[in-house]
Amino acid sequence: MIKNLLNGKHVCPWWLCFTFDNPLRKLIHDPIKMLSPYVHQGDTVIDIGPGMGYFSIPLAELVGPAGRVIAIDIQQKMLSALMARSQKKGLADRIKTHLAGSESLGFREKADFILAFWMAHEVPDQKRFFSEIRELMKPESLFLLVEPQLHVSKKNFLRTIETAKEQGFVVKEYPEIRMSQSALFTIRENGC
Repeated sequence: MIKNLLNGKHVCPWWLCFTFDNPLRKLIHDPIKMLSPYVHQGDTVIDIGPGMGYFSIPLAELVGPAGRVIAIDIQQKMLSALMARSQKKGLADRIKTHLAGSESLGFREKADFILAFWMAHEVPDQKRFFSEIRELMKPESLFLLVEPQLHVSKKNFLRTIETAKEQGFVVKEYPEIRMSQSALFTIRENGC
């Protein structure tokens, strides 16, 4: 799915992530402050398109020793860099990486929280993408979708939200995240 969805054309190259994953970014996007309202000790969390772990590593801190973070990406170099960084932080035992296949995320374990930060605009078949995310959610799960404000127009973001709603998502709130447009979703109670 991912390779077909992205066709390799819109994927952020692994070497560019060094510009996103740096200490100065915490002034704009503090992962602990941003995600702690949604993630709890013992949770299972999925980080889709994690880059080199900017959010995955703090998520591992938030879930604690009893929790898990699954980082799903289509680039092995990203996942390898993420694991090297998590080992340096002593959190590698809480993080599992998963290399997505060409037709599907290829992951079936249900999660308490799912994050897609600044990556959904890279997915041409968003209907299929959101359908797979929906299948990974427990009944009370939350899904945080965040897109870059300068790269994704308001019109396109609203279209993305509508596509998510068509796949069974309900907007719970629109969190304020700097330089971003975001929506926090739950799933419809009837599961449809």
